[in-house]
Amino acid sequence: MSLRSGLRLALLLALPWLTTLPARAQPLDKFTVAGWSQPISEITNLLAEPDKGFFKAKGIALDYVPGNGGGAAIQNMLAGQADIAFTDPASLYLALDKGEKLVAIYNIYPQNVFNVVAPKASGIRSAADLKGKRIGVYSLASGTYQNLLVLLHQVGLGEKDVSIQVAGLLNFAPLMQGQLDATAATDTGLLVARARGLSDVNVIEVRDQLNLPSDLFVVTQATYETKKPLLARFLAAYRDSAAWMIAKPEEAARIAVTRAINGRDEAVNLDIIKLRNASSISPTTEREGLGRFDLEALQKGADTFRSLGLIAKPIDMTQIVKSDLIPPKDGAP
Repeated sequence: MSLRSGLRLALLLALPWLTTLPARAQPLDKFTVAGWSQPISEITNLLAEPDKGFFKAKGIALDYVPGNGGGAAIQNMLAGQADIAFTDPASLYLALDKGEKLVAIYNIYPQNVFNVVAPKASGIRSAADLKGKRIGVYSLASGTYQNLLVLLHQVGLGEKDVSIQVAGLLNFAPLMQGQLDATAATDTGLLVARARGLSDVNVIEVRDQLNLPSDLFVVTQATYETKKPLLARFLAAYRDSAAWMIAKPEEAARIAVTRAINGRDEAVNLDIIKLRNASSISPTTEREGLGRFDLEALQKGADTFRSLGLIAKPIDMTQIVKSDLIPPKDGAP
């Protein structure tokens, strides 16, 4: 037998063995989210990645950079620390007004989660009743402040018509102590306050005046133009994770115990997760799928911010919102 024939025979004999070797795993694409918060139970669908692997299934190694507000999320992304920002419309408007080239690609929470809370004894039952009242906000850079201004604007009031006081994250304490007539908050903040003894209050929902979304996924225009396949995979994985948390809130609440920094109480986790699930769903998303935008609300929000003097330039949201990367409803082609 020639040397060539011997090599051919050896190769043929080895082929069945070679085909049984495990395929080498494809490397995952690292993808970093800049968040507005610490890793809290509200975002358990992201924190559950080590347990559920929604992003790994799409070829993504997920990372999360915490932040202190939506503006910080955008700044961390612009500084190159993240690929995408988990931020709010107000922070988006402010960044666009400064000339940043940004694109909104997914509507995380289409329902507005901000409110104003007042003791029933105060007589405050509607936004119009806030005139001349002392109202607490987390900070002047927070969504509580910005959404309070939006609420006032919808009933013909402005900042000059009320007394806005910075009360910090524990702003329910001065309300309960009678130092404030009302306080601006979020649905989860109100939930925790009620668990700690707050009762007999009226709640004025901002969404009843203007249902401005609470949070969006935002990227730079350059990222949108150059990384569309990766962004589409990320959004598909995020949609899957959000759908899981909506379908299985009890499982998410159990996972939050070990994954969220505020998740020790499973029952509280479940209440918070149910609130966040509710804010993920709107008539538009029920028709068209999770992540879809209500462009009219976003445009009205931008126009309101300009009317309030919070931004100087007009913003055409049809040029900012891009829906082409949002996964189809129910995974349909």
